[in-house]
Amino acid sequence: MGDGFKSGFVTLVGRPNVGKSTLMNRIIGQKIAITSNKPQTTRNRIQTVYHDARGQIVFLDTPGIHKAKNKLGEFMVNAAESTFKEVDLVLWLVEATSYIGKGEQHIARTLMNSKVPVILVMNKIDTVKKAELLTFIDAYKDLMNFAEIIPVSARNGEGVDELVQTMFEYLEEGPQYYDEDTITDQPERQIVAELIREKALRRLSEEIPHGIAVSIEQMKERPGKQPLMDIEATIVCEKDSHKGIIIGKQGAMLKKIGTDARKDIEDFLQMRVNLKLWVKVKKDWRDSDFLLKNFGFKESQ
Repeated sequence: MGDGFKSGFVTLVGRPNVGKSTLMNRIIGQKIAITSNKPQTTRNRIQTVYHDARGQIVFLDTPGIHKAKNKLGEFMVNAAESTFKEVDLVLWLVEATSYIGKGEQHIARTLMNSKVPVILVMNKIDTVKKAELLTFIDAYKDLMNFAEIIPVSARNGEGVDELVQTMFEYLEEGPQYYDEDTITDQPERQIVAELIREKALRRLSEEIPHGIAVSIEQMKERPGKQPLMDIEATIVCEKDSHKGIIIGKQGAMLKKIGTDARKDIEDFLQMRVNLKLWVKVKKDWRDSDFLLKNFGFKESQ
């Protein structure tokens, strides 16, 4: 576009649960990627777009890099690592700590081969004392050659404006890839399914969430003066015992998940929603290529 308009592709990488999706949602200003306190919340690579007068940043939010235990895990790691070759800038998110574990060391070794600038984003600074930050930064600065190290709190927004400005400084002048109304490449059905899965992640016990997926069976707008979306969705789990927990006593847990999800879906679609949920068991779906593709996990190109 010229006139100093900058654009480019930026990927967010890091271990599970370091706040990648929370940071992306904060920058975009709208909830696109789901968040929870459970690791490996993000499963697909999610593309979102940030616009302002300075230019356009296309974000690739990736699943957390971890040791894969099944085909779903392998898919998630491949989706994350494949983005390093496709972007103009890498944001590596870590928690504000001086402990550098095996996961961070693995990511550092992977990023050392990257030919694009890497910005270390030290997240969750709202949970530590300011006096400790320099110690944490000092622990990381010799790990590899970072373009910048920027402390932020994705949760309350501290340091996020500085981070966005720094990204634009590293991007070059370029075209507007998407129109100004575009915020994501994710289909509505995919976002709705993820919003339901988020509520299940938050409500259910530790051993269940990794073993669930959500399939949208029907999503149809009902004609009338006031828009209303009828949505039917199935929560898929791996064990009969999990099915009972998800449904809960007299359906109480499933009702809570549905109530939580409906509020976010209505905010996203900007209309009233009639949501019906079912629960089905599909054993070992995380190791089934067919079911993974059926649930929307497509291999990166």
